[in-house]
Parts: sequence; C-alpha cells; structure tokens
Amino acid sequence: MTTHISSNLAAQERQAAVSLAMIYAFRMLGLFMILPVFALYAEDFPGATPLMMGLALGVYGLTQAVLQIPFGMWSDRIGRKPVIFIGLLIFAAGSLIAGNANSIEGIIVGRAIQGGGAIAAALMALAADLSREEHRTKMMALIGVSIGASFAVSMVLGPVVNEMIGISGIFYSTAVLAVVGIGILYIFVPDPVYSHFHRDAEVETKTLSSVLKNAQLLRLDAGIFTLHFVLMCVFLVLPLVLQNELLLDAKEHWQIYLPVFALSLVLMVPFIIMAEKKQAMKPVFVGAIFSLMIAVFIFLNNQTLWMTILALVIFFTGFNLLEASLPSLVTKTAPATQKGTAMGMYSSSQFLGAFAGGAIGGYAHQVWDIQGVYITVLCALGLWFLLALSMKKPGYLSTYLINVDNVSVEQLLAVEGVVEATMIDDENESGPVAYLKVKKHILDEEKLLSLASSN
Repeated sequence: MTTHISSNLAAQERQAAVSLAMIYAFRMLGLFMILPVFALYAEDFPGATPLMMGLALGVYGLTQAVLQIPFGMWSDRIGRKPVIFIGLLIFAAGSLIAGNANSIEGIIVGRAIQGGGAIAAALMALAADLSREEHRTKMMALIGVSIGASFAVSMVLGPVVNEMIGISGIFYSTAVLAVVGIGILYIFVPDPVYSHFHRDAEVETKTLSSVLKNAQLLRLDAGIFTLHFVLMCVFLVLPLVLQNELLLDAKEHWQIYLPVFALSLVLMVPFIIMAEKKQAMKPVFVGAIFSLMIAVFIFLNNQTLWMTILALVIFFTGFNLLEASLPSLVTKTAPATQKGTAMGMYSSSQFLGAFAGGAIGGYAHQVWDIQGVYITVLCALGLWFLLALSMKKPGYLSTYLINVDNVSVEQLLAVEGVVEATMIDDENESGPVAYLKVKKHILDEEKLLSLASSN
C-alpha cells in the first residue's frame, strides 16, 4: 500500500507558513518604520550628530548579525518557540527603551537591544520543523514575500504613523507588534511533532569553512552587504532632502513612497521573468546594480521633486530586483547540503551591511554633508558592479529536498530534471533525506513524489 504525497502545502503547513510570515513581517515592520522619518529628528536629541544618527539607525544590524546564528543553535537545544518568545520580548524591550529615550544615546541602546532579539534563524528552523522536505521551499518563499511586503508597507506607514503619534509612538507600536507576534506564536503556530537540525535551513558549523572559501558565495554576500549599506546611507539623507530642499512636508512623504513602490514592483516583474525564463540572470543582475548607480547619480545632481521621484522609481526597481535575485542566486550556487549555512552567512552579511551603512553613511554625512553620502554610495556601488561583472554565469538549478527510503542515488538521477543528488540518513527520524539540485522547468516532480510515496 502506498501513501499519496500531495504536491501542495497541507493545511497545517499553510497555517504555519502564514503565521510565521506574520511574525517575521511584524518584526521587520517595527525595524523599518523609522527608516523614512528618523533623519528628520536630529534636532530633537541633544548632541545628535549625523554619525550618532547613523549609528542609531543601523546598530540593530550589528547585534542581529552577531546573535542570529547563536539564537538558531540555542533553539536546537531548548526548542524553537521558547527562543522566539525570548527574542520577541527582547525586541519589545528595546522598542520601549527607544520610545522612552530622551537622548540619541538612548535610541542607540534601544535599537541595539531590538537587534538583540535575533529570531530570524530560529523562525526558519521552526518553519523547517513544520514542513515536509518537498514543500519547504514553498514555505520559505512565502516568508520571503512577507519580508519584502513588510519593507514596502513600512516605507509608506512610517510617515503616516509618525504624523499621528511621533517617533516615540513608532517605537511603542513596534513593542505592541512584538507582543502580537508572541500571541500569534502560541495561538496560531502549530507545535512541531519533533525538532531536529535541518541542513537546508540552519547553519552547520562544520561546513562554515567550505562556504567561506566559495568565491561565488562570497560575491553574493558582498552584494547583500552593499545593498543594505546603500539603503541605510540613502535614507540617512533622503528624508532631509525631501523636507528641507524640496520643501515637502514629512506628513506628505508617504504620497511619494506609495506610488514609487507600486510602480517599481510592476517594473521589476519583466526583469524577473527575463532572468529566469531566458536564463539571463547575470545581465539582469549587473543591470540592476547599474540602475542603482544611475538613481544615486540623479540624487546627487538634481534639485527638483520630479527628478527625485524618477530616481526613486529607478532606485527601488533595482533594489527590489536585487533583493529578490540574491537569495535565488545563493540557492543556485550553494551545494544542496550547505544551503542553510550559505543562507546564514548571507543573512549575517545583510545585517552587517545595514550597520556599516548607518555608521559609515553617518560619518560621511557629518564630514562631507549630503553630497558626500551619495558619493560614498556611488563608490560602494562601483566596487560591487566590478565584482558582479566577474561573477560566473549561475547554473539555473534549484534545491529540492525529498524524504525517501530504499531509493538509490541512481534512481533519483534517472528522474528527468535531477542533476545532482546527495543522500543524508542521519537527520530525520522518518527516513533519509535526498538533497537534490534540479532543473525546475523540466523536473518530473510527479515521478520524484512517486519515489517517496512508494516506501
């Protein structure tokens, strides 16, 4: 008798995916709502130099980068939900400290503690616990979409919430979102039957050296570092430009960000299709970096609102395209059994980029003024552009996991679309796991699932 394995997410997996995506989105919303407005508050904090403002904006990235992998490992020992609960409490505490702060130093401490609630790795591990191997990519994709959506929403909501309740109110509402996240965790997120280590979702320390020696993965880590470095630098000064030079009141900034984000998302879709369907990932990727350079060059050399809006559309089209492409490239590049480690290093690089962007961008603003920040950004993008030009053409392979037993590597490789196969039999109580690299557009998924269901 065989057991049918559905190619769709089961009800519990859907519930887990949606609820975990909401927790992740609420946390990211809290971190990013201050991004489009924080620069406007420099005069409200005594001694708030541009450097200190930059540190306040980006310091969460330092604590997040340092603690996310240890938190993930901790969740292997004491359980996912306790670690996520503690992380959300830390995040809420940091938000309350920042909300009560009367000095820039207090904001920095609060933001650092916010980043200390580094639950990203634990959330991904819980998502892996709650999903079957063959459906894990779909669950992770849904969580990834929630992250991107929360960033877009935060850019629009930030100015609106700021107008209603001010910067302290944003921090207080962030604490409320953390508490709501705890409620979702215990009310809606199912309890896993058992938790174990997942090579595709967690960092494996013994493969760290291999990942860190992979030049192609290091290029991608440098890319996400630079992308978030640029984002922090730009938003250290852009709100000031909109308000002080283009005379657009802060409460009206959302009216710029909303159509800009909507249009940029529409514009990026054809390029995503081109990159995947036409196997033109590298030229699209390099072109997106170049588009950021064009946008920043316009920021540097224009003094009109309409040119700024044009630059923002170009900037966020490139930014969204790169934000979507980079994780896909990591998956295509990393060996299937090292995907979790590669993604862990990638995430740490992203958070470090945010910290460096705040610190270095703040220093550039303090020493060389707004134009100095844009020139710093152009230099960083220029280096990334050269690095991307030397990137190898990516293999158009996806990672695919499936739980199998009494199936040989040869049988897996005989399935159309399967290019690489590695069997690991020591991590899952329900049987060995096959880590595959596949050509998704020709993959005979029905045949693969039949191999699993025949056991």
